[in-house]
Amino acid sequence: MHTALIVGTGLIGTSVALALRAEGVDTYLADLDGRALRSAAAHSGGKTEPPAGEVDVAVIAVPPDRVGGVLSALQKNGAAHAYTDVSSVKSRPIADALAQGCDLATFVGGHPMSGREKSGPLAAHADLFRGRPWVLTPTEDTEPAVLNQALELVALCGATPVVADAGEHDRAVALVSHAPHLLASLLAAQMSGADDFTLRLCGQGLRDQTRIAAGDPDLWAGILAANAGAVADVLERVGLEAGAAAAALRTAAVDAAEGPAQDGMDALRSLLHRGVQGQSRIPRHASANRATATMSVTVSDRPGELGRLFSDVAAAGVSIVDVTMDHPLEGPVATAELVVDAEVSRRLAADLAGRGWTLRW
Repeated sequence: MHTALIVGTGLIGTSVALALRAEGVDTYLADLDGRALRSAAAHSGGKTEPPAGEVDVAVIAVPPDRVGGVLSALQKNGAAHAYTDVSSVKSRPIADALAQGCDLATFVGGHPMSGREKSGPLAAHADLFRGRPWVLTPTEDTEPAVLNQALELVALCGATPVVADAGEHDRAVALVSHAPHLLASLLAAQMSGADDFTLRLCGQGLRDQTRIAAGDPDLWAGILAANAGAVADVLERVGLEAGAAAAALRTAAVDAAEGPAQDGMDALRSLLHRGVQGQSRIPRHASANRATATMSVTVSDRPGELGRLFSDVAAAGVSIVDVTMDHPLEGPVATAELVVDAEVSRRLAADLAGRGWTLRW
């Protein structure tokens, strides 16, 4: 692959551009939003002028309900040899493309399973897709050469290709992506009416569970609508579980007041056990297969302190596997939870203590 056109310069589109540029691909950018286009060009180094001729591949990075229309326009202009998209729903764009008379021989649907709660071109980075699944959904009409071009795109972005049927994909992401976002929003929405005392008690667990609720509401409304049936199926199953849990809690409350808590507690334990079982089946990040240690480092609110901590860790020759921050609502300090390789943890702890950091591990 030598040339690529990225249509849509949000988080995903600009991250694709960054990844391709890093691999030496001549990359062109297009977006109806001039401000986003300029920001993406400045961030990724992509070109904003139209390519002189057909590019090798055009990547359509727009919401699901716009994919068909953009594909139609690009094909009419002969923009590329191969076309793909990166929307998180696959059946709807294919149906729209057929309705608009698109040539599916040169198109293969795609969905990189990676993202952030932040949006926009300035949140993009070249490693966003590294090591992550990237689903491709060719149809019966997709030419082998087009699928191969998409596979090369995935490889250049550092992702792992997964070929699947569009319907199979949509049912899967309803469970692992779309419904979780909506459930996070439902939980976060409860905070809008919470009193100040309750908000002061918020901890990292709540922040973790509601982090993705910060996503763009308009973008997510379109995604959910495009996969409405599959997401509704998941919500109905969760709703039944939630109703059963509420009933168990009511029973447990009555039992606790009138005698030994039995039926309600048994039902709750069953649900919690199934939760543990289900959580254990979720594939862990590759780094989780390494032996790690966690240390808590106190970080003051002085400007540059977090950057100084990271610099001191780097100076010790240690890479951070993961990091989380716990910010109290009041007080001049926060806690950085650093996850590092277990074999270097003692050396790092001693090094940081010697540099004046207060830590627990």
